[in-house]
Amino acid sequence: MNILRKILFPFAVLYGFITSIRNFLFDKGVLKSTSFDLPVIAVGNLSVGGTGKTPQIEYLIRLLSNKYKVATLSRGYKRKSEGFVLADQNLNAEILGDEPFQFYQKFPNVMVAVDANRTNGIQQLVSQKEKPQIILLDDAYQHRKVKAGFYILLTAYDDLYADDFMLPTGNLRESRSGAERANIVVVTKCPKVLSQEKQAEIRLKLKLSCSQQLFFTFIDYDEEIYSSTGKIAVSEIKSESKLLLAGIAKPKPFFDYLKNDNDECLTFPDHHHFSDTDLETILTKANGRKIITTEKDYVRLKDSKLVSQLYYLPIKSTFINHQQNFDVTILEYVK
Repeated sequence: MNILRKILFPFAVLYGFITSIRNFLFDKGVLKSTSFDLPVIAVGNLSVGGTGKTPQIEYLIRLLSNKYKVATLSRGYKRKSEGFVLADQNLNAEILGDEPFQFYQKFPNVMVAVDANRTNGIQQLVSQKEKPQIILLDDAYQHRKVKAGFYILLTAYDDLYADDFMLPTGNLRESRSGAERANIVVVTKCPKVLSQEKQAEIRLKLKLSCSQQLFFTFIDYDEEIYSSTGKIAVSEIKSESKLLLAGIAKPKPFFDYLKNDNDECLTFPDHHHFSDTDLETILTKANGRKIITTEKDYVRLKDSKLVSQLYYLPIKSTFINHQQNFDVTILEYVK
């Protein structure tokens, strides 16, 4: 794969050139961006793959939803529906997509919608009888047909955009210079302890301007796993033989947090739709043991034949330092 990516280097240069021209045309107003008269916060990344967008959106929901009517708008990746869909009790993960359905399940006071056309999605949301006061755009950093009022760019600690290159040689969706649009850059999935010296080193590597704020977060795992009927402390099941199941971009930290030498780890592609054959395979491998999965996978599996053995482990994004500064910056923008 690495050799193939090097061979495709000319295509990466061409792709970078095309995306740079596109961004230039949006910057100069040749291509139209639509603004809206309510706070719109876009969360995204420069690269493909998991940077922790879902826990970051959930952090913003917790910060804002007690004071404001919040809506989330996602593409609804791999959903079995088209156009604008507003979540309600009759829908499921197949119709909404796994991450939006997770938002809907966890935050019943938040409006959750999906639309690949973010401009239309926002227009539909603000036309609702009870329209939102704030819209959070999930994975919309490159969706420049909408001009958000505030941009949060995520980059993973072990996969910084400064160390990456354009697709298909690297994993960048656009040039590193796209980071200049960000109001805030969050380095995600950091070690829980990160020295001031290392933080300063990363700031220099990312080449941020003086006006851009930089924050560092880590993935914090819950101390309990949950099922449709109850919960169990992680400390109780750590030594127990179990099947760990993940269909996410980078499952290794999830496995490392839970596994022991007797566990089996089963990996599926990100956003995987589980077939009947998949379910039979999972049951066979579990062999009566508990099946523990991610929260994102759980919303796709909770109504399946696995339910009697199925548990999930929630995660959240936690700031290493300066959390209050982040909160104040977001709340000041919203005001």
